[in-house]
Amino acid sequence: MTIDERLDRLTERHEALTQSVELIVRMTQDNAKQIAEHTRQIGDLRQAAATLLQIAQIRENRISGLEQG
Repeated sequence: MTIDERLDRLTERHEALTQSVELIVRMTQDNAKQIAEHTRQIGDLRQAAATLLQIAQIRENRISGLEQG
């Protein structure tokens, strides 16, 4: 194998590695966006659950007041 052939092989390997790294970077960025969206959705769900809990407590207090009433 000549030096030119070796250099060609190394160049091909370098290009393949570069493409792999670029793909990993894009996948990581996509994952970060998905995580941010899921985090926002979880926050929305937590807020909705807290609101429902408040409503349930108010109604429970109202029913207790009527029963004692």
